[in-house]
Amino acid sequence: MKVGLGLYRHMLTREYYDFARQAGCTHVVVHLVDYFNQGSSNPRHNQPTGGKYQPWGVAGDPEKLWTVAELKKLRKEIEDAGLVLAAIENLDPAHWHDVLLDGPRRPRHIENVKTIIRNMGEAGIPVLGYNFSLAGVCGRVTTSSGRGGALTVGMDGPADEQPVPKGVIWNMIYDPNAAPGTLPSISHNELWRRLQRFLEDVIPVAEQADVRLAAHPDDPPMPTMRGQPRLVYQPHMYQRLLDLVPSPTNALELCVGTIAEMTEGDVHEAVDRYSAQRKIAYIHLRNVVGKVPHYRETFIDEGQVDMVRILTMLNRNHFEGVVIPDHTPQMSCAAPWHAGMAHTLGFILAVKAMLESPKMAPDVVTETTSRG
Repeated sequence: MKVGLGLYRHMLTREYYDFARQAGCTHVVVHLVDYFNQGSSNPRHNQPTGGKYQPWGVAGDPEKLWTVAELKKLRKEIEDAGLVLAAIENLDPAHWHDVLLDGPRRPRHIENVKTIIRNMGEAGIPVLGYNFSLAGVCGRVTTSSGRGGALTVGMDGPADEQPVPKGVIWNMIYDPNAAPGTLPSISHNELWRRLQRFLEDVIPVAEQADVRLAAHPDDPPMPTMRGQPRLVYQPHMYQRLLDLVPSPTNALELCVGTIAEMTEGDVHEAVDRYSAQRKIAYIHLRNVVGKVPHYRETFIDEGQVDMVRILTMLNRNHFEGVVIPDHTPQMSCAAPWHAGMAHTLGFILAVKAMLESPKMAPDVVTETTSRG
């Protein structure tokens, strides 16, 4: 088990790499999509929290895919800072929106994804995280309801009042000049059909490129958001995704916080199950209280998830991927994001050190894993 940090596009600098190393990380997961581009709802000093319905920002240039040279340069910069580039998280909606929409540019957009996967393979980047969702991350509210009045993200009810506008996908604007109107709703079965077709098209390329595709669950995990269906909003639905196209490259970007927010199942059992299958490419770690549609995110050492138990199970199942903090409440200081991340990383590293200590007796590990 390795410990890393997720960095957004504007954070891909030596300053942030040094912070990651100083906080004890060995790996980073990077976002090449600029979620903050021309957006008003995402402050750059934090993760992209957004609002209930406001788009995060404007998608990138549809004509400019991530090139081998660009990816190799990024990898070298990260390695020069003493870190390992573990994954790229999320595709730019500008590059594949008609795969999600099953629109007229789908053939070209499938080729875009294939090209990106091949380029990643050539650059030596082993994992591509993705989220197959139309409405994307929405429905969130930010309140000062964290411990000590910390700013934190949550949900205060369903988010179906405002449909997705045309020209918007995955909460990003891909066509600022789209005609007025909203995206027609589709069925759950249709969305699963689109996902299966996507995986059937790109998994063979991923296998050849030695790049794992890692699927994120729906966040927030509601059956519908903004009138559109969701894919993975209960823990068992991850298995359906894996079984659609069985392959070592068809894997999971498992988000502990999102699974904890689901109304069915148990997050600890889900982590145990999928890590035992060796299907987790990397882990998002955050704690929460409540279930959708009413929950809030907490600091890692509180909330309803037993994080020591989670990390113990990963260790027992010989998880070799990267664990990164997902979101964390902002702390009251000059660097709220940095402080929150350092707090979470310190907790993870302390548990990891305990689990890997030669003095850690097997009966203690067993007892810790079985706690509930």
